[in-house]
Formats: sequence, structure tokens, C-alpha cells
Amino acid sequence: MTTAIAGAFRDLAGLFLPRRCGGCGQGLRHFEHCLCSFCEADLPRTRFHDDPNNRVEVLFRGKAQLEAASAFLLFNPHGMVQHMLHRIKYQHDRQLGLELGRYMGEDLRRSERFATVDLLIPVPLHPRKEHMRGYNQSQLLVDGMRERWPVPEIGKGLVRVVRTPSQTRRNRLDRWLNVKEAFHLPEPEKLRGRHVLIVDDVVTTGATLEGCVAALRTVPDIRISVYAAACA
Repeated sequence: MTTAIAGAFRDLAGLFLPRRCGGCGQGLRHFEHCLCSFCEADLPRTRFHDDPNNRVEVLFRGKAQLEAASAFLLFNPHGMVQHMLHRIKYQHDRQLGLELGRYMGEDLRRSERFATVDLLIPVPLHPRKEHMRGYNQSQLLVDGMRERWPVPEIGKGLVRVVRTPSQTRRNRLDRWLNVKEAFHLPEPEKLRGRHVLIVDDVVTTGATLEGCVAALRTVPDIRISVYAAACA
């Protein structure tokens, strides 16, 4: 009865403040959260997490020493995933970021290749950029992941000390030079001997994640994996 009443109340509230699907923009029903049932079913999941030859892992071979690498969704220009990521990054849809993180946590918590991860690190924004946006989208993903996959996180395991220009429309070399010395470890002793998972929103050339890995590689006995919400 209580559930039915709550659902009826959400339906009534939706008449005045309609909630919209983060994928297609259609109105959500009371039992739906950030995505409608159709968009949730149509999410282009990669199923990469247990495949050592997936495209994300292959991207980093010879460039970064990793335990494992994966992405949750396939990114297509002008598609649903791009629309979702734009809502999270530029339209302040924090709830969608948390919900996407929950899906990501469900994706990894059953994976044998990521089973030894014992620390999550979100890719940081420069403090000024984070202040302007009001949040770090990678931190939202980590917060959502931990609701489904209870792995500790260290929010300031990495800090961005150089405010780099946008990576959009840069080639791979330019992107790498853009982030080569952009990251700093404030407390490296907390990372020694750990298996850390770097979490980002999207991986294209991999340059940003390579910059993160290069900074973390200065820590003795560290193991590093990477995971993105989407890969292009």
C-alpha cells in the first residue's frame, strides 16, 4: 500500500515537475529513475570487463602498464550515450551521473579481473574548473559505483595541478602533451601496495588516463587498472 501511495504521489508530482529520461528526454513513470525502461534496455553495454583483449585494454598496450582496462558503454557520436554524458557534464544532471555509476558498479562487482581492486580514484578536474562546474563528473561516477560495489575510494588520490585546455578536437599527440605533467600525488604513501582503479567518464585516445597512470607509476608496488563510463 505504501509503495502504491508513493507511486501515485510521484505521478501527481510529475504533472507539475515532469521528470525526463536522461537518454531520450521522454517523461519518466513513477517506477523509473533516471532512464526510461526502453533506454535502460537499449544501453550499448560493452561486456568488456572479463575480456583481456577488449578495445580499451588494447588501446593502452605499450603505452601504460595496467592490470586491466574496460569501459561500460560504447560511445557513438550524437547517440544516446553522448547525450547522457553531456547532461552529466554540462547540464548539471548529478542524479544521472550517480545512476550511471551504479550501473558501472554492477558491471564490475562480478568481474574476476577486477576482483582485487581495493581503491577507487576518480580522474580529477583542476580545482578552478571543478569550482566553476560545481562538481567532478568522475567523482559522481565513483559515488554511484560504491553504492553497488563497496570498494573504498580516495577522492584526492590524484590532483590536477595544471589547468589543461579542452581535449576535444585534439589529436593523440596533442592530448598527451596537454596532460603529460598535469597530475600530482598529494599522499603517495597511501597508495603503496594497492590495486587502484582510475575512473573516468569517457576514453577516446586514452591520453588523460595515460597521464594519470604515469603519475601513479611513481608509487612503489602499485597496481593500476582503468575503467570508463564509455569508450569511443
